[in-house]
Amino acid sequence: MSENDENEPRDRARLPDGVVVRAVRLSDAEEMTDLMNLPGYRAGTLRPPYQTIEEVRKRMENPSPGALNLVVTLNGKIVGNCGLNRLGGRRQHVASVGMGVHDDFTGRGFGRILLGAMIEAADDWLDVKRLELTVYTDNDAAIGLYEKFGFEREGLLRAFGFRSGEYVDAYTMARLRP
Repeated sequence: MSENDENEPRDRARLPDGVVVRAVRLSDAEEMTDLMNLPGYRAGTLRPPYQTIEEVRKRMENPSPGALNLVVTLNGKIVGNCGLNRLGGRRQHVASVGMGVHDDFTGRGFGRILLGAMIEAADDWLDVKRLELTVYTDNDAAIGLYEKFGFEREGLLRAFGFRSGEYVDAYTMARLRP
């Protein structure tokens, strides 16, 4: 098995040609920085503008214990990423999830592919019972995707984040493993 093969999903046949889901690599830092600095990508996150490669690389070098960070690539170009952070103690059965897709590749199924891979890992390999996330209330596409994967709205977080000069609300959503 090559270095690249060990990071690919076990059933590559279901992915379109040129699409790979794999673990993030330190060598991805520059491309990940470019992704995170895109206006559409950043608008769905809590990240400030103008992330530096050094900041991104530092986060990549020091992941949380039990974290899983994936990217989806199209012909070798990163078009989205998803991270899972496992909680501890009496909440060790819980993980939080965050994800984003390149501005030029939204609506093309990459979020579905990436979230599906993350949920498969959480359910089948990591024994995560509860996945949690937050999503801005105006992000209808993301909310629809999460609901298709069984996430349910559990609450409204008012003035959750500051974006483009104003406070924005978010939903807290969760999925319990069947």
